[in-house]
Amino acid sequence: MNSFGRLFRLAIFGESHGDVIGVVIDGCPPGIPFSENDMMSDLERRKSGAKGTTARKESDMPEIVSGVFNGFTTGAPVCILFRNENIKSSDYSFIKETPRPGHADFVADKKYNGYNDFRGGGHFSGRLTLALVSAGVLAKKIIAPVNINSEIIEIGGLKDFESVIENAVNQGDSVGGIIECRAENMPVGLGEPFFDSVESLISHLVFSIPAIKGIEFGLGFESSRKSGSEVNDAIIDANGKCATNNSGGINGGISNGNDLVFRVAVKPASSITKTQTTINISSGKAEELSVTGRHDACIALRIPPVLEAVTAIAIADLMLISKSFT
Repeated sequence: MNSFGRLFRLAIFGESHGDVIGVVIDGCPPGIPFSENDMMSDLERRKSGAKGTTARKESDMPEIVSGVFNGFTTGAPVCILFRNENIKSSDYSFIKETPRPGHADFVADKKYNGYNDFRGGGHFSGRLTLALVSAGVLAKKIIAPVNINSEIIEIGGLKDFESVIENAVNQGDSVGGIIECRAENMPVGLGEPFFDSVESLISHLVFSIPAIKGIEFGLGFESSRKSGSEVNDAIIDANGKCATNNSGGINGGISNGNDLVFRVAVKPASSITKTQTTINISSGKAEELSVTGRHDACIALRIPPVLEAVTAIAIADLMLISKSFT
């Protein structure tokens, strides 16, 4: 499915080389100031340009086509469009017969019986994160004063980002990374036990971002190697503030008022010029493949604003759910 949310609902649509990419946001409260200009900062952060990112340049200019009147949301569904302009579909003609290892090409062909749009990865492309970022800008307005920031803390297993990325580019390869996300000024009480816990909803959205392969909250996997006395966060005031934040701001699936903290693992991009082995779908025989075209050597560089966006979307939905019970 291409939709998410109970009260703050969004549906994304489009393909990497189709005419448009977009999002429809339903359940947005009326009276929120919102314009195309509000989205530009986060959209610029998502753009390529740094060493190790794709050479494909798009204007990524958003068009609000419904749900906003006189500069404010109306309560009707908000629809935002992005036009695809810099398309070179010929770079992807090989995908139909020789799917890229690590990419969705093979499974998409089988799942949709060959009818999928394979150009640039089609609907599986990271370009669709434009829709998530734009929806996240609106979500950030809803959840204020909660403030969300993400930063890259590791690339290719190293802190020296520049050298590891340059080496990957020179080798025709790619590298992954680890990104930490932190939400400050979180209220106490967001989240529902079990299926709609804070971790559940955030993880659901985080894994909608292409290339995400892992997530941990607070101390995460390290907590499995410690004792309870080392991991438990001492509560030091009546508002729930803790001396430590090993839980990442969540207890029992519910926000505890401390900062929400989690980290994600971003895998290396699948499209690389280094020779790989794949299968020719028509002949059924193995072939060597070197992927040409314009691709990211380190997609992690462009993930932080997307991670902030999906976190804001999950929190916005949880906040609206919480208000419906009061």
